Amino acid sequence: MADQPENKLVDKRVASRYVRKGVLDEKDYEKHLKSLPDLADQAMPIEASMDSDDYDDLDDVEDEPETPAAGGENPQP
Repeated sequence: MADQPENKLVDKRVASRYVRKGVLDEKDYEKHLKSLPDLADQAMPIEASMDSDDYDDLDDVEDEPETPAAGGENPQP
């Protein structure tokens, strides 16, 4: 394998699959990970919130018709 593996091979989301298939050598992948710079000090905090009103709107949609009330009433077609 070359000194620097292809970017698509070392993508965190698929690298383990390539290692299992033998396309990427595990030692080369570990070496690549250790060569990456630590950029934690450049990270920016992100604040997120979920408005409960938006979430509650999902419950308002009815997928199925209501069942008839108890008491033997037959629904009209």
